[in-house]
Amino acid sequence: MTEENRMYPVAERFVSINGEGTKAGQLAVFIRFRGCNLNCRYCDTKWANQTDTQYTSMSAEEIISYIEETGVTNVTLTGGEPLMQEHMRELLEKIGKKKWYVEIETNGSVPLEKYAEMSNRPSFTMDYKMACSGMEEYMCMENFSVLDARDTVKFVVGSMADLERAREVIAEYRLVGRCHVYISPVFGEIEPADIVEYMKAHCMNGVNLQIQMHKVIWDPQERGV
Repeated sequence: MTEENRMYPVAERFVSINGEGTKAGQLAVFIRFRGCNLNCRYCDTKWANQTDTQYTSMSAEEIISYIEETGVTNVTLTGGEPLMQEHMRELLEKIGKKKWYVEIETNGSVPLEKYAEMSNRPSFTMDYKMACSGMEEYMCMENFSVLDARDTVKFVVGSMADLERAREVIAEYRLVGRCHVYISPVFGEIEPADIVEYMKAHCMNGVNLQIQMHKVIWDPQERGV
């Protein structure tokens, strides 16, 4: 397949506010790719990860044209796991030539080094999967070494044990000061107030609690928001 004919499986595309991360509350255009290499217990986009998920095949030029048409300058590439898509680097290089803020949401299992080397690389919003996800064993710990002030690590916690583990990882890899650090509750499984109390008890300076804003504004099962 020539570069001109490379196609990407886009499960959905839409404009909304960014529900989490450093651009939370700001408009963003979302490109969601089909497929994921993990199967997190609490995943709220499992529908996009199935082999029979309906999708639109789009070229890099078509994706860029859609983004341009929206007029929105924050771009979020998500999934599933966008970095498992073939030729993703080529797409990122093309998008990176535009004057957009580009963020790619990645699940923490895919090595980031080859993308971090790009001169116009995106901002990484990288999950660290806790025990409650069932996927912690698949985390690529080497990714922490390539993160910098442009990037975010997000810990989605469902229990006090998850909070303990998150604190361990934050300290071991000295994430505060290296990148943005967020803790987010699994929706309906742990109270945000309990997370705040834990943060207070352990003086977790530089760590941000974040609620998934889109789940507060809309029905948690709503798509395209």
